[in-house]
Amino acid sequence: MANQVDDSVDGGADDRAREAAIEAALGKLDLDTKARLLAGQDMWSLPAIPEIGLKSLVMSDGPIGVRGVRWTADDPSIALPSPTALAATWDQALARRAGALLAQEARRKGVHVLLAPTVNLHRSPLGGRHFEAYSEDPYLTGVIGTGYVQGVQSGGVGTTVKHFVANDAETDRFTVDNLVPGRALRELYLAPFEAIVANAHPWGIMTAYNQVNGTTMTEHRYLVNEVLRGEWGFDGFNVSDWLAARSTTGAVKGGLDVAMPGPQTVYGPALAAAVRAGEVEEPEVDEAVRNVLRLAARVGILEGAEPVVPPARRPAEIDGEALAREIARRAFVLVRNSGVLPLRPTTRIALIGAAARDARVLGGGSATVFPARIVSPLDGLTAAVDALGYAVGADPSDELAPADKGFTLRAVCRDADGNVIGEGSLPSGQLQWMGADLPAGVTHETLHSIEIKGTFTPRESGDHAFGTRGLGAFTLTVDGTVLYDGVQAMGSETDPFEAFFGAPLERGRVHLTEGRTVEVSLQHPLDKSLAMPLPAVIFSLTHLGPRRDEDTLIAEAVAAARDAEAAVVVVATTERVESEGFDRTDLRLPGRQDDLVRAVAAANPNTVVVVNSGSPVELPWRDDVAAVLLSWFPGQEGGDALADVLLGAEEPGGRLPTTWGSLTDAPVTGTTPADGRLAYTEDVFIGYRAWDRSGATPAYPFGHGLGYTDWAYESIDVTGTTATVRVRNTGARPGREVVQLYLAPIEPDPARPARWLAGFAGVSAAPGETVEAVVELPRRAFEIWDESTDSWAYQEGSYELIAGRSLTDGRVTETIVA
Repeated sequence: MANQVDDSVDGGADDRAREAAIEAALGKLDLDTKARLLAGQDMWSLPAIPEIGLKSLVMSDGPIGVRGVRWTADDPSIALPSPTALAATWDQALARRAGALLAQEARRKGVHVLLAPTVNLHRSPLGGRHFEAYSEDPYLTGVIGTGYVQGVQSGGVGTTVKHFVANDAETDRFTVDNLVPGRALRELYLAPFEAIVANAHPWGIMTAYNQVNGTTMTEHRYLVNEVLRGEWGFDGFNVSDWLAARSTTGAVKGGLDVAMPGPQTVYGPALAAAVRAGEVEEPEVDEAVRNVLRLAARVGILEGAEPVVPPARRPAEIDGEALAREIARRAFVLVRNSGVLPLRPTTRIALIGAAARDARVLGGGSATVFPARIVSPLDGLTAAVDALGYAVGADPSDELAPADKGFTLRAVCRDADGNVIGEGSLPSGQLQWMGADLPAGVTHETLHSIEIKGTFTPRESGDHAFGTRGLGAFTLTVDGTVLYDGVQAMGSETDPFEAFFGAPLERGRVHLTEGRTVEVSLQHPLDKSLAMPLPAVIFSLTHLGPRRDEDTLIAEAVAAARDAEAAVVVVATTERVESEGFDRTDLRLPGRQDDLVRAVAAANPNTVVVVNSGSPVELPWRDDVAAVLLSWFPGQEGGDALADVLLGAEEPGGRLPTTWGSLTDAPVTGTTPADGRLAYTEDVFIGYRAWDRSGATPAYPFGHGLGYTDWAYESIDVTGTTATVRVRNTGARPGREVVQLYLAPIEPDPARPARWLAGFAGVSAAPGETVEAVVELPRRAFEIWDESTDSWAYQEGSYELIAGRSLTDGRVTETIVA
């Protein structure tokens, strides 16, 4: 499936014409201008050079939406389901459609390059940013990533496949030296990048913060110049992760084209000086500039160069809300069903859980976007069923969070004399302005203080807690009462970002009445002595609603469940559990959500649990409930998609892209370096490969997922490298099946996994219909990396080819000889 022809890049005469325009432009640039082009001019863009007809190239975070260049809700973004959800669809064509939609969004926002997709692997289930990556399997990751990149670039927008390479955890990510054995590096961690370069021809790569085997990735001459550019033939631009570049000469010689963000980087004047000092050869600079100009030509911002995708060739307009809903329901993985699902619209349902009302639709960190609307499970089911009751049951968090529901806020900027110099709306109480990301008319030089001000209309009566997060002086006022007037100094943190993004501090409580609007204000004079790596203003107004007795809340949920025909409990992680910047410490659901599920299940045998998390959590009650549905972070339309699936209008289409199990049994868990190094001692055994080797049984295996119909696997036939699997829909409903093929050597080899994914295909059939899944077996499935020769070695011999519904549910087999 990963071998689809890439039609997003033309060739021949058009390519030659673009290269000629690039060379002509390059020849007009002096050294200082070339060096300046390779350094960001601000947080998100490269400088324009009018004398060669080059416009400013703009980049933006993804991967589930396009935020644009400002952290604001003034220009909303479509929020698609998380990358783990997209991978759970096992559908490259759907990933391509998602990419095409994001290209459409990027063009609307004036963005030329999307900083996505993330194709690092789920090495340990504790990885805090796993929701932003696809899978534990390199083949599946490559297939989905290929579709995504093809889709984005079919719309004339560039991608930067990231983070090259082995950025598989967040702990000490800026400095960690990941010690990766040669075979594991090639067979696992480099493999998705290689597949995407071969099959989707990405226009960009982003190099990671971390080191690999002693060399930081922004200076890794071997992996970038020899492997990525040399062996694989990558001809795009290589941009650093933000603030990752550390050395001028090391970065240039290591193949880094662009150092972001700007204007203070290791390039620019420092690069020109290095050339004049004889530390860098000017042709090395020229090669980097050539790569940047090639990107500019491809996206259509270099005069005299035809863009790869002119407007007439772009995909037709896509309905973003409809596609977000479709991806969500196709991604939901039904891992358990005693027959209770699907429910009838006339079923009396008790909906339970804080996350049912306040859905978590996306992960934290740079993946954050601000959709125009969010459909919660409560919204979706209220519109779809006849009788629905709701109870909170248990809140997953007792920590203050950026002010959100019920708040209408703006930021007022003042100069040193107290004059207002600008204003901007805020999507929440978290203010995060970096680089030039400031309201119109405001500069970091003139900005002296900021006030977050607005109104709050409580949804509940009681004592509301308010607080702050960040460093410096704060004055917090709620409903006319000053709750705090003081200074927050640096604590034990060695990195100021830890204080800015760490745990918020409660500053006081106010008794408020449901529905009565009050004024809120947080004033913050800036302390410009704080050492920040780039101009930034980051602080938060935080809030926590009234805390009721948890036993009482659970008792109310139990009463609601007992009076209903079915109970739907939505459990979730929080931003303090899954986000960029830190790894997880356990796999438990936060708060008393496990207690809630057990209590509700004891009261109602028809209890369905919806798990709202981006990556695996432990489900100790899973055998005690009627059904378990994994919704991932389902994007802005998640509530409507959930109603579609629970009520049977659509079937849950997802299959697990990563193994779910307990932390105790998980064979690979380490994310914390020792003396700055993190050794990948497991070699090629991660994910299901490691579970197989350990002999432990996970809660749910890789590839697992149930639908609302049944399938019979009738036969498998292999001709050459083509496998054809006949399957029949034996149920009463139409459905879609993901036919998965695994290779297992007949003669076990302890140095190789017991089995691995070799291919898959999705098929749809009406009740009683027989269809064929045709899968091409790639040569790479039979190869290993031979470290003695630094090359791929074809492994001849006999293999069992297993076709089935998951890694552990093989249905038909065929012995083949390679």
